[in-house]
Amino acid sequence: MQRLTLLLLIVCNILLMHAQTFVFIGTYNIDKTKEGIYVYELDTITGKLTKITSINNVLNPSFLTLSQNGKLLFACTDTRTPKDGSVSSFVFDKNNKSLTFINKQKTGGENPVYISLNSTEKILLSANYTDGSVSVFPIDNNGKISVPTQFIQYQDSSIYTARQSSSHIHSAVFSPDYHFIFLPDLGADKIRCYAFHSLQQEPLQVNSYAFTKTVAGSGPRHFTFHPNKKFAYCIEELSGTITAYRYKDGKLDSIQRISSHKEKHKDVLSSADIHISPDGRFLYASNRSEENNIAIFSIKENGTLKYITHQSTFGTIPRNFTIDDSGKFLIVANQKSGSIVVFKRNAKTGLLKKIKNDISVDSPSCVIIRKY
Repeated sequence: MQRLTLLLLIVCNILLMHAQTFVFIGTYNIDKTKEGIYVYELDTITGKLTKITSINNVLNPSFLTLSQNGKLLFACTDTRTPKDGSVSSFVFDKNNKSLTFINKQKTGGENPVYISLNSTEKILLSANYTDGSVSVFPIDNNGKISVPTQFIQYQDSSIYTARQSSSHIHSAVFSPDYHFIFLPDLGADKIRCYAFHSLQQEPLQVNSYAFTKTVAGSGPRHFTFHPNKKFAYCIEELSGTITAYRYKDGKLDSIQRISSHKEKHKDVLSSADIHISPDGRFLYASNRSEENNIAIFSIKENGTLKYITHQSTFGTIPRNFTIDDSGKFLIVANQKSGSIVVFKRNAKTGLLKKIKNDISVDSPSCVIIRKY
């Protein structure tokens, strides 16, 4: 038994020695001749980031997602470009440490800001912010994106006319079982929901619960599910709040609404991203506007949140952040200050400690961590 245990430890150490962790960064590069997507290697002992490659000839690759095996990278492209918007695909070779363009397709909608893959990774969804629409694309085995097979546009509005004169779809998030897709509509104060049928040409089908209405003027933005699949959480950009929901079979029931901001502000707020630690014990939310911090909450057994503290992001406009699968690191993309900041996360307390060697990247807007 002792020999077997020793052998297993040796094998585990060998695997760890060969494991690599990469960080993918999307940006608003404004000029496609400049670098748009960056790939760094993360030292999982020190937290140091080392650049390995980048790619240009792509305009404003503002949001990224990876295939489950980490070989295919998809990006929202041509974002913040008047009357334009596309999605692009790339292949990542971890051995050669290279990122190679495959193809791109027009979304049919303006300013794509979020993309998601279904469970089979044969379908890609794009949430298009400016014109309030969603696009659905087939994908082949090599990552090539085909023309959209479904396009839905919304015409709703809400009370804050400066930001809510029309629908603005800000994310597209699958339920844990991939049977439903949720579309937070910042402009309409709704979280839209469709049943998802991957074998149909138009996979988005009418659901019994077509949408969940949020508080007027709240501006639902990003959305995430608890690992136990019983709860879901939405960060509301305009009100700077988080709403917790009880979830079952496409239906959301609100159980709590809590401020994400440290202080009360007179102006409209600007909360951004939301994620839960892999162990399901803590929730994190980024706040831009005047605060530039990460709000930290513990998650109770009943799904409600308990405030812990706020952590400065040591930069301005923390548009996006992510947590690695081990729960050890949290990395923030500070868009305006052009910095990528790495934090070590305390698994017991949920608190964050900044790693000293952060890096500079022009207008970073999205960050993904992937272990290979």
